[in-house]
Amino acid sequence: MANNKSTGLSHEAIETNNFLMIVLILIVLLFGGLVEIVPLFFQKSTTQPIEGVKPLTALQLAGRDVYVREGCYNCHSQMIRPFRAETLRYGPYSVAGESVYDHPFQWGSKRTGPDLARVGGRYSDEWHRIHLLNPRDVVPESNMPAYPWLGKSAVDAASMPAHMKALRTVGVPYTDAQIAASTDELKGKTEIEAVIAYLQGLGLARK
Repeated sequence: MANNKSTGLSHEAIETNNFLMIVLILIVLLFGGLVEIVPLFFQKSTTQPIEGVKPLTALQLAGRDVYVREGCYNCHSQMIRPFRAETLRYGPYSVAGESVYDHPFQWGSKRTGPDLARVGGRYSDEWHRIHLLNPRDVVPESNMPAYPWLGKSAVDAASMPAHMKALRTVGVPYTDAQIAASTDELKGKTEIEAVIAYLQGLGLARK
């Protein structure tokens, strides 16, 4: 008579041992993640900027900080998916080379409001200013909150050199001259000016 006794890590042993199953699931997920993610660190398409992409200026970088601080990414994505409906509405689909200098990138997936990946140059600075101060003055059906304090708050110029140096350590090619000039570049600038500068620079390389 055949011996039906299980040996080693049998299917039954794994299914009846919760701890063992959790450990094995984590190992499989870790291995799968490594196989999918690690090669991306060595592909030029994900590590090299596409033609036309440059590091943000000090003013744009300050605007990006405000954009993140105010949670704009919760409603606006910066990722255009490679589908006809997407590209007809927003323009060329997003590629990794656009975001190599973004730490962290702002692709996102939530679209309570329009995608902003190609918003640069679409509207005037004045339109953006009015939209940020009171969105319904330019888009009556908008449910976006107003941000009137941005027009009154000054940009934190003193912290920018340290910020740019930190970004340089992770691969953003800021020069010593750019870092040294950043504080003067931001003097007298308001947060709304910084956000507008950031928005006006989005997506220009792929238009």
